Amino acid sequence: MESTEKLTDTNAILAYLYETFPLCFIAEGETKPLKIGLFQDLAERLADDSKVSKTQLRIALRRYTSSWRYLKGVKVGAQRVDLDGVECGELEQEHIDHAQATLKESQEKAKAKRVAKAAAAKSEGTAPKSEKKPFKKPAPKRTKPTAPKAPKAAVVEKEFVPAVLTELKPNQRVNVKLGKSPVAGVVLDIKKEDVQVQLDSGLTVKVRVEHILL
Repeated sequence: MESTEKLTDTNAILAYLYETFPLCFIAEGETKPLKIGLFQDLAERLADDSKVSKTQLRIALRRYTSSWRYLKGVKVGAQRVDLDGVECGELEQEHIDHAQATLKESQEKAKAKRVAKAAAAKSEGTAPKSEKKPFKKPAPKRTKPTAPKAPKAAVVEKEFVPAVLTELKPNQRVNVKLGKSPVAGVVLDIKKEDVQVQLDSGLTVKVRVEHILL
């Protein structure tokens, strides 16, 4: 059953767009430049959908088109696409130049932040000599012998493995690859290579079996 709960998280809205318009919005890898005026088409297509508002759609669309992988896809020879993945014209050179300039500026800002963060961490670890307190030798204390502590068990990070279609079944707990981190959910239905999963957030998505992890 589809969830009618209003989506407010931008990542959840992007996941919904990946599912609803997979030929237009690409979840992983190289993206395709979007048709000019696509937001209006998107708003009209989802006018009766209670899950998303125009404001949240606009925010999600802005994040998608300002991502590095989208800006990298705005290049010579690329074709713009509409919501159904239909090509609707080549990119103009001024749009390509603007995208590349935006990408370069964004990458330079990210690099500057990393450098500043590393410098701040380094300076915090080295205090000036004048600020260091004089060393005072502590008085010897009598300590009671204590039994050696048992070594702590190593924390093992969970490793995900790709699911096998024939081994999946309804109501099974799985993880879905959406963006960078897998999202937990429950299998609702399986049709051929498509698996319908209800995420813990309440959103229902339909993905190929290669996006399912156990």
